[in-house]
Amino acid sequence: MNIENIIFVVVLVISIILHEIAHGYAADKLGDPTARLQGRLSLNPLVHIDWIGSVILPFFLVLSGAPFVLGWAKPVPFNPYNMKNPRTGAMIVAIVGPLTNLLLAIMGSLLLHVGIFGAGGNYFLMSLIITNIALAVFNLVPIPPLDGHHLLFGIIPTRFNHIKNFLRKYSFIILIIFVMYGWEFISPIIMGLANILL
Repeated sequence: MNIENIIFVVVLVISIILHEIAHGYAADKLGDPTARLQGRLSLNPLVHIDWIGSVILPFFLVLSGAPFVLGWAKPVPFNPYNMKNPRTGAMIVAIVGPLTNLLLAIMGSLLLHVGIFGAGGNYFLMSLIITNIALAVFNLVPIPPLDGHHLLFGIIPTRFNHIKNFLRKYSFIILIIFVMYGWEFISPIIMGLANILL
């Protein structure tokens, strides 16, 4: 494994951890202390890392030369019924994860355009930008357990609960199908945003 691949995996792990912390912090501010009480607002990566999703799978995909790399941390638990408005609260908690990734991408872009870093630093920043844009866009896909499903469920009227039940019941299968065939739909969005920030 070369240094570029190592940098990419490090960026991925840092990005998904900050994504999850943002969820927990938002939930705590909205009245749900679940994540805080479970120690999930910590920057300590050990409390967030899912060894399969955060380490083994990303390294395997990088080593195998896969056209895309996936990864995840342990989802931060939250209980929307501890919040004043459970539906709105769940939507806010969901959106702050992708927004955190977009903020990281923008910060990386600003630092990249300052131009004070060497080749290694620039590669890190470019990886930070692309990875976080991809995480933000991918997580907004409305399939459980991705963040987008909380947004979708928050706006779907109760008379369409059968749609929610269907997505919950077959979420794993739908997500696998999307990972295999759905990238062509979100790749233009990811690359378009990346081109703007790069």
